[in-house]
Amino acid sequence: MHEILDWIYSIVVALFLAMLIHIFLFVPTKVSGSSMYPTLTNGEYLIVSKISHVLRETPNYGDIVIIDSRTHRERSWMDDLTEPLDNYIAIFEHSTQGHNIWVKRVIGKPGDKLEFHDGHVYRNGEKLDEPYINEPMEFSMDGSYTVPEGDVFVMGDNRNHSSDSRFIGPVPIDHVLGKVCLQL
Repeated sequence: MHEILDWIYSIVVALFLAMLIHIFLFVPTKVSGSSMYPTLTNGEYLIVSKISHVLRETPNYGDIVIIDSRTHRERSWMDDLTEPLDNYIAIFEHSTQGHNIWVKRVIGKPGDKLEFHDGHVYRNGEKLDEPYINEPMEFSMDGSYTVPEGDVFVMGDNRNHSSDSRFIGPVPIDHVLGKVCLQL
């Protein structure tokens, strides 16, 4: 009986440590779709660092991040607890994959003035050098857009086939769930 209790204790401790790692440090995920092509391909596995999310750090320009696309809803600590479990289930059972967690690239940070014309993105008056995009962007917009404080502006590398901040608006920093640190 003592040996069984030792096993149960070891399993509980291991599961608790695994959950801590997945909630606060690293989580695997799988690319679904072609919005980040050619950088990332459909079905590719990624390891995401959650440290920046836990510390609520603003990501850098060009970072590939995982976001919660439900930008008009408040996130709670409960979201951070349930998402790793949902993510693991989705890796093995594609039909359970949620459609609110997206992978995108950071284009604008708080206070940046963005313009979209002539097939390119301009940040603070400077045309971005974006060798990673799939093809010139067909999207254009009159005038400019200023990224609000506390938000970032994200776009897919496959600009003509990506739902991103052009359509859902800026992404609150607490909706940036992590930074891609490894492609598998």
